[in-house]
Amino acid sequence: MGKLKNIFVCEKCGYESPKWMGRCPDCGAWNTFVEEVKDTSKSNIASKIETQSMPKSIVNIKSSEYERLDTGIRELNRVLGGGLVKGSLVLISGDPGIGKSTLLLQTASNIASKYGKVLYVSGEESEEQIKMRGDRLSTSSPNLFIVSETDIDSIKKHVEDVDPVFVIVDSIQTLFNSQISSAPGSVSQVRHCSNELMRIGKGKNIPFFIVAHVTKQGELAGPRVLEHMVDTVLYFEGERTQEFRILRTMKNRFGTTSEIGVFEMRDIGLKEIYNPSEVFLEETNFNQEGSAVIGVIEGTRPLLVEIQALVSETNSPMPRRTAVGIENSRLSLILAVLEKKLRIPFYKYDVYINVVGGLNIEGTFGDLGLALALVSSATGRAFKLNRMVVVGEVGLTSEVRPISYCEKLVNEASKMGFENIVIPRRNMEKILNDNINSLGVSSLKEAISKVF
Repeated sequence: MGKLKNIFVCEKCGYESPKWMGRCPDCGAWNTFVEEVKDTSKSNIASKIETQSMPKSIVNIKSSEYERLDTGIRELNRVLGGGLVKGSLVLISGDPGIGKSTLLLQTASNIASKYGKVLYVSGEESEEQIKMRGDRLSTSSPNLFIVSETDIDSIKKHVEDVDPVFVIVDSIQTLFNSQISSAPGSVSQVRHCSNELMRIGKGKNIPFFIVAHVTKQGELAGPRVLEHMVDTVLYFEGERTQEFRILRTMKNRFGTTSEIGVFEMRDIGLKEIYNPSEVFLEETNFNQEGSAVIGVIEGTRPLLVEIQALVSETNSPMPRRTAVGIENSRLSLILAVLEKKLRIPFYKYDVYINVVGGLNIEGTFGDLGLALALVSSATGRAFKLNRMVVVGEVGLTSEVRPISYCEKLVNEASKMGFENIVIPRRNMEKILNDNINSLGVSSLKEAISKVF
């Protein structure tokens, strides 16, 4: 009979310890150890290693393009790098109710209609619940098979019986192996079930979509090894009260990690947004104080979004700094430059920043636009230039530094009907668009003198 003993496992990294510890010595996380039962028995039968693979020189290995499946959703194809690679494992996560199951059901229906059988394994919903969602989304392909199951051995048998071209598992935290004594969602169960799914997918050349839960902090629940095992990690972000959803790539072995997909949640499912700039600027009221339109690059896609600043005087000794859509550290840097170089006393003002549409801006493309919006709100003055876009990085000495892909942003602004664009002076050399008035600036003071 097997020997059982209790061990403590870190939920973050999977580190095992014979006793409970407050802080994990491997990953440094606090209060992440949970108790599990481990079978320590060893088989007396010696395993013989047999392998069919042989090491090859890299010059003798032929390189080939991955065979991809068209998901029928262009924004999802963009994020995946051009389509769904056969034999790949894609992990998708997001807050509850954000639209993960809706997106996967639409994808499953499209692939089933085009390529063949698709298996949708749900551990959280019954077949009837998925059917109700399918009726709402008008997904009625006869090649789409639904099963409500959580036992990994039963799922393996279903895959063998159905022989699908695509499998969806919703979610990995509900699966379990009866030979492991710990509860579903534990480190051991998630690690073992993920290994089994990877073995099935790679062995049968079947792409898998795996849904994962997130913690209250927005991180993937379960051990970090889950992210390392899969080929692609997607994150579905947005607010349930807002209609826009953004699908972002966190890891991708078959493409770039800088692309995003934009969707709009409707009663009939998720609708793709092919021109996000138009959507993000739909309700923009130009020439309002504290509001500026900035240009950013997400992957290969130029986007124009509105950034709003509200500067309000306060008597509090600790004024508030609230930023939605940009990093607080970036806001603090811009405020410090404005205080030092322009003598604006932000220390006695509360500052609120919001990027319209729920987009999170990364990088330094929006520095100059953020600075001008703050100055506009602090002074109560609107910009004198009509329908203006602002792009540029602001340095600590208040210089405006050049940015990459500036010509793409200029062309996007021209296409959207803007009349003026403020850009770094060193980017002026490559701008050939005559349909928009390009203003080059080399410092923050010069930019302020030209727009006010």
